[in-house]
Amino acid sequence: MNQDTQPSFRWLDAATDFLDDRFRIPGTNIRFGADFLVGLIPYAGDLITFVISGLLVISMARKGASSMLVAKMLGNVWLDGMLGTVPIIGDLFDLRFRANRRNLNLLKEHYEEGRHRGSIWPIILFILLAIMGMIILSFFVIFKVLQWGWGQVLG
Repeated sequence: MNQDTQPSFRWLDAATDFLDDRFRIPGTNIRFGADFLVGLIPYAGDLITFVISGLLVISMARKGASSMLVAKMLGNVWLDGMLGTVPIIGDLFDLRFRANRRNLNLLKEHYEEGRHRGSIWPIILFILLAIMGMIILSFFVIFKVLQWGWGQVLG
């Protein structure tokens, strides 16, 4: 592929590195970033990283991702966000899944295969609506789990 036609991924690489790969557990090859650290704050941390990852997907979409690619990226963000809300298991999942890195790799593959096409504005609108829907669904699931747990305690 011609280097002149490929957009600069420098900012996205830096943001993804900061979110997913910046630090390493000494003596291991296990890497983590701000996404994992902020995600350790129960629920609020996961919501914060969910929104940041959503904004990163918007930035990637502005680089020309197709709507199918954006849907895959949103699926990665949603999976990371939903499983991240489960204490301990979600944090361990965050260490290995790295949704932002996966999404950046998907975008790079998208460009290497030469499928850059279409207007970005419908995709951005779709992303915003999908993120709002995912947040509402996430709060609903959390509410139902807490409601069930409270019912078990009072039981």
